[in-house]
Amino acid sequence: MPDIARQNPHRLSADSKRLAALAMEMFYASSFTESEYARLRLQELAASLIERDRQAVLSQAGEYLFNTDMEAYNCLLEVIESYCESAVVDENHQRSQFLLVAVPLLVWTRYTIPSGGLDASIYQALQEHFRRIMLAEGVRLSLSPVLYAVDRMPMEPVDVYKASRQFIESLKTGEPCILSSKQETVPFMADGRYLLAGVMADEGRPVFSWQEDPDPIGLEARKDRALLLWKQAAMPLMTQVLPGCHLDFLLPGGFFNTCRKTDQEIRPATVRAAVQYLEGALGIPAQALGAVIGGFGKDSIGIQVEEYRISFYNPRDRKIVYGIVWPIYGVEEIDGLSIPVLLENHPASTKAKGGAQLLAIFGLLRQLGVSFEKTPVERFILEYCEDCGAPLFVDTQGELVHAEMPEDAKKDFRLH
Repeated sequence: MPDIARQNPHRLSADSKRLAALAMEMFYASSFTESEYARLRLQELAASLIERDRQAVLSQAGEYLFNTDMEAYNCLLEVIESYCESAVVDENHQRSQFLLVAVPLLVWTRYTIPSGGLDASIYQALQEHFRRIMLAEGVRLSLSPVLYAVDRMPMEPVDVYKASRQFIESLKTGEPCILSSKQETVPFMADGRYLLAGVMADEGRPVFSWQEDPDPIGLEARKDRALLLWKQAAMPLMTQVLPGCHLDFLLPGGFFNTCRKTDQEIRPATVRAAVQYLEGALGIPAQALGAVIGGFGKDSIGIQVEEYRISFYNPRDRKIVYGIVWPIYGVEEIDGLSIPVLLENHPASTKAKGGAQLLAIFGLLRQLGVSFEKTPVERFILEYCEDCGAPLFVDTQGELVHAEMPEDAKKDFRLH
């Protein structure tokens, strides 16, 4: 096991060091018994910090492990997230298991994507369909009567923990749970929208309908069937809530993993929406658009790509008119690729990590008919406009620029 005392920078607090050390002990243990002992100690410390609202300590430990030991980082993440999104609840000597559930939609449009409170009749219908299709027999449900934009959702573990406890109280009282947020919703042409639910089952009993059959063979088929039924039931209702929008439904599940999955799945929809928008605003077909892809990270030495930025331009003047950020998550990261890397010709681009995301971008642009630069992948520092904070994009000369629509672009093709 790596020696944290030798590796650890002085800026880590004592509790951050303990979290990191326990996560490494959990992963590198020589037996399940030792690993489980470390996990319980890690959970006890993490729970104490979460309940005392010590998010900064959790973040320090997570950042340190993310940069030094991905396996231990995943152990830390698993313990923290499990504690925040789930709980064992004791009511009148009856133990139940609680789970905070995200119910995601992928949405794209050339208008503003709505969010906010749901009409009472739509809310009641969604609640009944969800209970009937998604939940196992006897599971209690508290569905929030709000369609949440990502910006208005709890995301830090401490905030998710607080939201879970609100839903637990909602299940006890029968009153709907509405999470408050002062964060403004940033308009995007493609984004995720979420219903949030708290569910509670007797301890040891299944939570979701696809778990009711004890035979693990066929589990994925049962999930696919439940998702299909949910789409069929919810689509007519959600098209009323989200008029003028293209919708796709993903399988509901535990809060953290489901939100990560939705973030990953929204990326292709974002590119599709951008191309559709540019076709209308510029009055040209997708085949007349060009794109440049650049990899961006925190430092210029041995950069790990944290996101790709896709710059769109009109080949007539090659000025960057629009940009899309394609984030790289967790195991998708590129590790150790040299500079430059020939995009599709370098063997690293076929790896299962970040290179696979690069190939996904190429394939999507090709499918949409957009021509893209076959130049070497250059690595850039994550830079933003000093005036407005918008990300800077790579132009055809390899310079970082602000994406700006031409003055003669059609003004009716706007986000809002």
